[in-house]
Amino acid sequence: MPGVNIKKDDMVRVMTGKDRGKQGRVVRVLPSDGRIMVDGVALAKKHARTQGKRSSGGQQLQQGGIIDVEMFVDISNVQIVCGKCDQPTRVGAKINDDGSKVRICRKCEAEL
Repeated sequence: MPGVNIKKDDMVRVMTGKDRGKQGRVVRVLPSDGRIMVDGVALAKKHARTQGKRSSGGQQLQQGGIIDVEMFVDISNVQIVCGKCDQPTRVGAKINDDGSKVRICRKCEAEL
């Protein structure tokens, strides 16, 4: 999936799915698969066993139980949130005078 405009540490808002309307920071991006992991979005329950060696007192080192795990979301289901206008927006590109390429907000023309 070429041309992924969302990068790590961007703020995004989920537009479709069960977590629609939630906003969070991008933790991981898989551009080849077109998937991203957003902090606090698409949580799943995972049952974990107790692991680790026992200490001399008989205590377990890592406790088991039910853990919330973040899952990947499709990149087409989120939009980047502009820091200036605080709205979900599409991403545009602009070339500065010094020749560097920057991402801009399509609504207010601010740099992302």
